[in-house]
Amino acid sequence: MKRELTCIVCPMGCSITVTLDNGKVTDITGNTCPRGAEYARNECTNPTRTVTSTVMCDDGLPVSVKTDRPIPKDKIFECMKIINRIRMPLPVKIGDVAARNVFGSNIVVTSNRKK
Repeated sequence: MKRELTCIVCPMGCSITVTLDNGKVTDITGNTCPRGAEYARNECTNPTRTVTSTVMCDDGLPVSVKTDRPIPKDKIFECMKIINRIRMPLPVKIGDVAARNVFGSNIVVTSNRKK
C-alpha cells in the first residue's frame, strides 16, 4: 500500500510517498531532508497533533490554550472534552497550566488576561 503525504515540517512542502506493508513502513521517497522522512514515518504509524482551543475564565470570557506537546491523533476528541470542562480563575498569563498530563501533554494558556 502506498500513501501520499505533503510534509509540513518545513516550508518546502515535499511530496512524500510512503510504502506500507502490513502497517509497517518499508520505503519513504520524495523527502529532501531527514526530518521529512521522520514526519512521514510518524504520520503513518503514530500520528500526533497539537490541539489549540479556548477555555472559559471565571468572568465568562474565553482564553486561548494549547497542548504543550502533540498528543495521539485518536485522542483529540477526548482531549476536547477535558478542555471544555476547564474554568480558569483570573488573572491568567501565557504558560499557566490549565490541566496537567492530558494524554502526555499539559494544556497551557497562550494569552494573558487580567481581572
